[in-house]
Amino acid sequence: MENLSNTLAALRSEKKQMEIRVDELDAVIRSIEALTEVNGTGSRPTGARSRSVISAAGRQRIAAAQRARWAKIRKESQPTARGKVTAMPVKRTISAAGRQKIAAAQRARWAKISKAG
Repeated sequence: MENLSNTLAALRSEKKQMEIRVDELDAVIRSIEALTEVNGTGSRPTGARSRSVISAAGRQRIAAAQRARWAKIRKESQPTARGKVTAMPVKRTISAAGRQKIAAAQRARWAKISKAG
């Protein structure tokens, strides 16, 4: 009988500790809920991203700036054979002599590496 009363006392003590822990967790949940009500973070569903709102005047300023950037690129670029202006500058090429110099230098580097290793 004594063993049964000890077990019962232990269970009551454990129950009391669990009730205290539940009360603590409830307090934490209430504080989090209060914070989300204050700053509004709990107003949208989980995973949803907020979208920033921009005024019409702001959009117009951005569009004008982009048009100015494109105009600058077109102004600096070269006309094609048909007289149209391309947005990209003319691609540069290397001469045959330049390629031979680069190849010779690379062969010298590889020879040095293979000799050392």
